[in-house]
Amino acid sequence: MAHAKPTPVVLSRDELRFVRSLVIVQDEHILALNKPSGLSSQGGRGQVHTLDELLWAFAKASGSRPRLIHRLDRDTSGVILTARTKPDAAMLGKAMMGRRFRKTYLAILTAPPEPRQGTIDQPLRRDEEGREAYMRVCEADHPDAETARSRYRTLSVGQGGALVELSPETGRMHQLRVHMAGVGRPIGGDARYGGALVIAGAPVPRLMLHAAALEFPHPDGSGPMRIEAPPPDDFRRVAETIGVSLPAAREESLKDLPVG
Repeated sequence: MAHAKPTPVVLSRDELRFVRSLVIVQDEHILALNKPSGLSSQGGRGQVHTLDELLWAFAKASGSRPRLIHRLDRDTSGVILTARTKPDAAMLGKAMMGRRFRKTYLAILTAPPEPRQGTIDQPLRRDEEGREAYMRVCEADHPDAETARSRYRTLSVGQGGALVELSPETGRMHQLRVHMAGVGRPIGGDARYGGALVIAGAPVPRLMLHAAALEFPHPDGSGPMRIEAPPPDDFRRVAETIGVSLPAAREESLKDLPVG
């Protein structure tokens, strides 16, 4: 049975201006945006349009719009990738399933993890409480266990907290958030998993997790492409408050391992 085409969403002039302001890179195959915190990728509740709906701003005359390749949690900011065409989406989806994507995040914690860098290899399971879904660390033999691996390293330590770089090797829901909470270092502002809402005496405005870079094989076959998004002002202000230095664009990072 053929799937019905999605109904186009009518966007206001302000919404069109807003989503177009988020574009980092675009070509005939991909469209990458710097998603702000507070914007749901898909399936949001309430009257505000999700990023998926805002992508109608880039629809072609044929009615085809860019397709999300992955998602970010509502309160996570940073790089999010879409594909311009169905074949591009299929290619990128296959590359992601084959773990040929490399994702790099920045997170602010109240203290550095110990040891200062390493790999967290802890299976996770989904747990639903009412309408809310959580992920929990569990034993590998749990019937609902899903393999989950995350790498981390401490970049900077200040008087009131630490800046860490995180790289998920798997793509489980809330993976980085749960893994950091599991080692006793929940991400600042993460009320769901025990993150501090005040750091160095200052309130934390939201989840301090930013998708800083994404590396992936470009659909045109030209090889790997890296896209970066600078941390937003609220993230920078918290970093300044705790006295940590944000990294310059493109420095040697956890993605030393080959993509693939």
